[in-house]
Amino acid sequence: MKKIIDYRKLFGVTDNAGLQELKTVYRGLVKNWHPDKFQDSEESKAEAEEKSRTIIEAYHFLVSIAPETREKTASEYALTLNSAIVEFQYKAQTLTISFADGNEYEYFDLPKNVYVKFINADSPGRFFRRHISNSYLYRSTSRLAALA
Repeated sequence: MKKIIDYRKLFGVTDNAGLQELKTVYRGLVKNWHPDKFQDSEESKAEAEEKSRTIIEAYHFLVSIAPETREKTASEYALTLNSAIVEFQYKAQTLTISFADGNEYEYFDLPKNVYVKFINADSPGRFFRRHISNSYLYRSTSRLAALA
């Protein structure tokens, strides 16, 4: 997914970056791009504000897909997988699934042919658990909605 690649490039990290590494890079970037450092002109200040928003968004996104985060939430995720699928949406190779237990997850880089098999399966829930749930990079969006 382009978003993941762009955020990792912005932070200069690999896909195995740990939470501590992300935090260190994040603090450095925020320090460099803080809008208060750009008082020369309104244009440079506006650019710094936009860059700061992008850095913050990238940090939260990368933390949500970090291996350590997924390890911490593995037991909760396993419980959610036993819950029924309430609704789903597919857009730009990202499958978003809402479960009956109230959790919602995004699955990235899901090929269209896998999505077509998912929606045409006799049991989409079973197909999802066997072929999607642990085969694609995912993140919980439930907490994001709760925080908003």
